[in-house]
Amino acid sequence: MSGKRFGVENLGHKRLSDPVLIKRKKDILSQPVTQIDLEKSLTIKDLVASFQGASIQARSIGEVARIYEQMLTDPERPTIILGLAGPLIAAGLRKVLRDLIVYGLVDCVVATGAIWYQDYYQAHGYQHFIGTPDADDRVLRDLLVDRIYDTYVDEEKFSLLDAQIGRFADQMPPGNYSSRTFLEALARSVQDPDSILATAYQYGTAIFSPALNDSSIGIGLTEHYDRMKKLGQAGVVLNAIRDNYELTQIVVKSQATAAIYVAGGVPKNFVNDSIVSAYVLGRDTGGHKYAIQMTTDAPHWGGLSGSTLTEARSWGKVSRNARTATAFVEPSVALPLVAGDVLQKRLYLDRARIRFHWDDDRLERISFGSHDSKTATDTVQGLQEV
Repeated sequence: MSGKRFGVENLGHKRLSDPVLIKRKKDILSQPVTQIDLEKSLTIKDLVASFQGASIQARSIGEVARIYEQMLTDPERPTIILGLAGPLIAAGLRKVLRDLIVYGLVDCVVATGAIWYQDYYQAHGYQHFIGTPDADDRVLRDLLVDRIYDTYVDEEKFSLLDAQIGRFADQMPPGNYSSRTFLEALARSVQDPDSILATAYQYGTAIFSPALNDSSIGIGLTEHYDRMKKLGQAGVVLNAIRDNYELTQIVVKSQATAAIYVAGGVPKNFVNDSIVSAYVLGRDTGGHKYAIQMTTDAPHWGGLSGSTLTEARSWGKVSRNARTATAFVEPSVALPLVAGDVLQKRLYLDRARIRFHWDDDRLERISFGSHDSKTATDTVQGLQEV
């Protein structure tokens, strides 16, 4: 047998000869994957930076963090709207979410009613407890323990707070409320400095929950509604269309907008629809200038929670030239990494804090104050009108 048959000249017999293809291949293979070096990644920002040269969802997290940094440093100062769904507080992210507000890394928060309720629950000293997904749920039912995957909460405490929210509504002036105005009133009663509700009120951050009735807060308000009906009195009624109107005004009066979606659900759609609704108030914003999301849902099922940000371009919800990134990573892992990256980079230092000036359901104007302002009043020094 000839040695040439197995010689070097016979190895790798598939060779390009077209110069155009050779150049194209060289361009495509120009950037090698960077191996993550944990000896050099001593901080969250170091680790996330190393992700940008890696692959699969590590690179996606790195890209999400990179786009978030662009949002925060854009001289146009886009209004950043954060959409939250899922068991984020049960997962242990309460302070992460609170710190996003404290450091001015988001300007408006749209969340499920469950997130606001679980914050309220913890503000009263009640806890989420480590459990197991393999628990016997029939036993838990007998013990009045509710399970959120591998986390437990006390059903007796839930019942107390549901009733307390109903009694709180009894003391409010009757009328139609947006979720923003109701949550603002509820937040005023919260004393816990670690509360997301209380922190949002302190800093004047606009907060919404377009499906607030679909939560334990809604159960408490149902008790209130039933009580008012029996007494023949008017009570507190949530006006969901007023939510649309108020958030759309924020979008219309902002120079630009950016969206962060944690999971999906109603908050994601609500934030997106505010862009579409802008025409009602006489403006085509062109869509969000930036958009990032962290989700575990997949796009091929056709649902909103997993839908891609490029798909949102077809609706005009995300600008055709928007900078976007998606990490298909469970948010209890993804969000601390992304938030930790921008916090450790101290990207909040040069970002003015936003102020929304409301007259009932009308947003009269948006202004900006120094970052270190600690109140939600109009006495902030150096306010500049938009």
